[in-house]
Amino acid sequence: MATCAFVHLAVHSEYSVSDGLVKVKDLAARVSEFGMPAVALTDRANLFGLLKFYKVCRAAGVKALVGADIDYEDAVAGAGMCRVLVASKTGYGNLLRLVSAAYTPFSSERGGLPTPERAAPHGRVTRQDVLDASEGLIVLIGAGSDVGAALKRRDEEAARQRLAEWRHAFGDRLYLEVVRAGRPGDDAFVVDAVQLAAEQGIPLVATNDVRFLDRDDFEAHETRVCIQEGRVLDDSRRERRYREEQYLRSPAEMLALFADLPEALENTVEIAKRCSCEIELGEHHLPHPPVPKDRSEEALLDQRSRAGLQRHLEQLPPSEGDLDVARYRDRLDYELGIVNEMGFAGYFLIVEEFVNWARDNGVPVGCRGSGAASLVAFCLGITDLDPLRYDLLFERLLNPERVSMPDFDIDFCMERREEVLHHVAELYGHDAVSQIVTFGTMAAKAVVRDVARVQDKPFGLADRLSKLIPFEVGMTLAKAMDREEELRDFVAENEDAQEIMDMAYRLEGTVRNVGKHAGGVVIAPTALTDFVPLYTDHPGGAVVSQFDLYDVEEAGLVKFDFLGLKTLTIIDWAVAAINADRVAAGEGPLDIKHLPLGDPDTYEFLRGAKTTAIFQLESDGMKELIARLQPDSIEDIIALVALFRPGPLQSGAVEDYIGRKHGRSPIRYPHAVLEGALSGTYGVFLYQEQVMTMAQLLAGFTLGQADLLRRAMAKKKPEEMVEMRTMFLEGTRGQGVDDRIANDIFDQVEKFAGYAFPKAHAASYALLTFRTAYLKAHYPAHFMSAVLSADMQNIDKVVTLVDEVRRMEIRVLPPDVNESEFRFRAIGDGIRYGLGAVRGLGAGPVQAIVEERERDGPFQGIDDFCHRVDSRRANKRVLEALVRSGAMDSFAGDDEDVDVVRARLLDELPDAVQGAEQSARDAQLAIDDMFGGVPEPTRVAARRAIRPLTAHERLDGEKDTLGLYLTGHPVDDHLAEIRLFCPTEIGHLRAREGVVVSGRTRRGRRGTMGFVELDDKSGRIEVNVFGEVYEQNRAKLEKDAVLVVEGTVQRDEYTQGLKLRAERIMTLTEARTRRANGIVVRLAHDAAGDIVEGLKRTLARHANGRGSQVVIDYVAASACGRVELGDAWRVDASDALLAELRDDLGASAVSVDYGR
Repeated sequence: MATCAFVHLAVHSEYSVSDGLVKVKDLAARVSEFGMPAVALTDRANLFGLLKFYKVCRAAGVKALVGADIDYEDAVAGAGMCRVLVASKTGYGNLLRLVSAAYTPFSSERGGLPTPERAAPHGRVTRQDVLDASEGLIVLIGAGSDVGAALKRRDEEAARQRLAEWRHAFGDRLYLEVVRAGRPGDDAFVVDAVQLAAEQGIPLVATNDVRFLDRDDFEAHETRVCIQEGRVLDDSRRERRYREEQYLRSPAEMLALFADLPEALENTVEIAKRCSCEIELGEHHLPHPPVPKDRSEEALLDQRSRAGLQRHLEQLPPSEGDLDVARYRDRLDYELGIVNEMGFAGYFLIVEEFVNWARDNGVPVGCRGSGAASLVAFCLGITDLDPLRYDLLFERLLNPERVSMPDFDIDFCMERREEVLHHVAELYGHDAVSQIVTFGTMAAKAVVRDVARVQDKPFGLADRLSKLIPFEVGMTLAKAMDREEELRDFVAENEDAQEIMDMAYRLEGTVRNVGKHAGGVVIAPTALTDFVPLYTDHPGGAVVSQFDLYDVEEAGLVKFDFLGLKTLTIIDWAVAAINADRVAAGEGPLDIKHLPLGDPDTYEFLRGAKTTAIFQLESDGMKELIARLQPDSIEDIIALVALFRPGPLQSGAVEDYIGRKHGRSPIRYPHAVLEGALSGTYGVFLYQEQVMTMAQLLAGFTLGQADLLRRAMAKKKPEEMVEMRTMFLEGTRGQGVDDRIANDIFDQVEKFAGYAFPKAHAASYALLTFRTAYLKAHYPAHFMSAVLSADMQNIDKVVTLVDEVRRMEIRVLPPDVNESEFRFRAIGDGIRYGLGAVRGLGAGPVQAIVEERERDGPFQGIDDFCHRVDSRRANKRVLEALVRSGAMDSFAGDDEDVDVVRARLLDELPDAVQGAEQSARDAQLAIDDMFGGVPEPTRVAARRAIRPLTAHERLDGEKDTLGLYLTGHPVDDHLAEIRLFCPTEIGHLRAREGVVVSGRTRRGRRGTMGFVELDDKSGRIEVNVFGEVYEQNRAKLEKDAVLVVEGTVQRDEYTQGLKLRAERIMTLTEARTRRANGIVVRLAHDAAGDIVEGLKRTLARHANGRGSQVVIDYVAASACGRVELGDAWRVDASDALLAELRDDLGASAVSVDYGR
């Protein structure tokens, strides 16, 4: 080890999460700059950043010292902290287990379940745990330890006793740690520690307890700590645990600081020499699948694959009887040879086992990604896709010339994914299976809000600043400032905003929280803690590796992707409902796995681009692409998936493909030999596999070499590209291809390869796309019921989907306590609303309602309901939601309309609830009435005169509970009036009036633009609002606002639908003022004086001198007259004013005169 006077042994990185601002790459660079030979990373109670730290140190030529700060609990001494460093391979294993034990204790039996009892709080271990794990570890005992606590309370005897116990466990690997960072207690502990060390013969070691790299990072670190703790920087009550001296001091600074204790500095170097931790990286340790004792994994894979191929061949329909069987057998032999040679037979068997377990147990399952390229996987039942049918190349999954793990993306029904995980844990051992950690970082929009809150800036300021940052994946503060002029101007003109941004820049990208990866699962051959540390975010939570997706594989574990896919759930629910109805009708069940992929009705439906809820085809941009491409085969769906991405859209590949498909452009091939490879895409390079095939056909590459070319092109590394071009040209010359042509093709493919999409992925997606499209085309009510059910907790999504259902002319039936289930369900040609989609109802109340209804039949009324359904599960709030949503409309009497019954039920609710609760109490206490029993709910209350709900109240109730209007529309009350100045319905001309149902904004070169969808009950139209029109009217563009829009109707070049470019936008009040002659008030000759005075007061309150003129029509028995009030009495013809006048004078006495 190079000569140096000091080594940092106590550093917290950003991975400590609760504190620490050091990034490991910067740490390694700074230590190297200081000439230090080594540095330790000792994050608090975790090893999240260990492998990243280890790798960057190795690259910088710095020795990485592995360690952690361990929080422990002691029954006598209470909480404490020690710092441990790894001295040997055994110590590394002990550290992995020790850190894991702070979160995930397992029973001692191999494969046992986690034990619920803990001797220490979450995130801590017991002091005895540390002592027991001492082998191979060096321990630093400082002021935060039990020894330090004893010294602080002046109990020297306890300190000696405790120190003796540490020495007994660690021997000469025990050091007393001293720090001079300016914190309260630091100097006092140094004095005590020096004395105790001399007395007990324990060596001292100096650290700086580093939290950040530079002294001027202190404020940023304090801000980071406050963000984690939910505190404000200037809060006088906040504990200030850190000091600005806790930066990464240079060796010279440490020498000056501890000039009186040189041995404490020398011992840092000594400890660094004693530490030895070589972590094995890149070796794969596969778990062992269940295999009979007399069989090898390779033999079992061979047998099962060949049996699967035989089943496939036997099940082929007669139309495919001319299949080239020899081609399939040759491909299977080839793949099995590679899989077995690379040692991955076990991997395939593991995936096969849990996929088929899921299928056998009714859990919907599928496979996406490169795995679809494997015939072995198809024969094992892992995938549904025949790779030979779609020209998928196995080398996309496994390349014999580049050893890497195969990668199967396995999708499971989102509702039942956990069942499969539990099965895998049971099979391989709960201590051998975990999910994978992921780290959330301080992203651009969030860090601005975090910093503003900590700095105690106004919420409105933070909100404005955050909203000026575009919502895009990968958006950074620097990008936002570069692109958004409004953001730059706002920050430049606002000092508080500048202060927020200055700090946000410093914290952006820092680790903020710890989470669980969406799909990654690791299965170890032995206990996970032999390879990685483990973590849970709360007691009993899901166990995850402390190493992230990339590091866990570096550590030698094999990752499997268990993804929860909503589409599989939707298909499963839809098919179950369809088959229940088919069986009831005497028909055979629908087999979703064997749909006719050439079904003309499905493609006719797709060409209409009405693809809301269709997997991968939902977005507006994709709908435009579908309308242009007009798909008529599964290959076209595969192409759609590959084309709808930035690369093809921006490169012209989309226009080429569509033009050639429809005969508007000639089909050309770069070389005649490539016609076979490119004919399916009309001569256009579209898939990664086509790059590989091109290299094979044109340059004689093996497919393994061709895959290396594809990877090199995608990475765009200049030195690799020079080498690959040389190899390519050597190959093409051997095939007799002219260098100029070969170079042209290489250039063309090199540009394309950067955005090429793997066909294996596209085909996997396309199969699911086709299945959802088939279901929507043939079983629309069943399919949309399943779609609605899958999103029923997302009210905004339900609203959009109900709109789609109505567009499909499927009836939407309101929720009904006597008809509805938890989920939506198809009933004939309609869809019955699911009770689970009613706001205020959870699974518990719905379960109670459905169980009671199935047990004792339909509910007869509100009293019967309240007596039969436990009020603890369906309280008054739940009952009100049921009434307001319409779910109790079936309790209406013969003469009651919907507004009457809902008003009555809301009025009766308190008495019904009280009566039911009293009956329950009486039954519990066995108090009988005079007739000898608890009475049945036969109360018939004397009906009071109850005012029916207004249409507005009814619709508000539906909007509050369902998120949408079910029995009417806000525009209903205004339709007759609107038609006077907007006579054409949207449904006929797509004109210009209605209710705003959705809106969005976008920044463009000419400023912010608004896009609003208007609905007038007859149809909908998108309104584009640009420039000054947007700026002048942005406040009006609110959801549910009734607007009148004047503009130019245009046809969309892609969808061929109509849209409106707004030129003037008016509220209904503004439209009345502009279009109407005035407000007419009709007064009879005998109107009482108080009526006239009331009219005068009302008009005076609203008069503004600029709105609509008020006209009084005076009507007597034998004469009439009209009085036009002066300009001083002009008013805005608002709904509020008209309603007030009509309440006072009668509905027929007030009207708006449009002169028609």
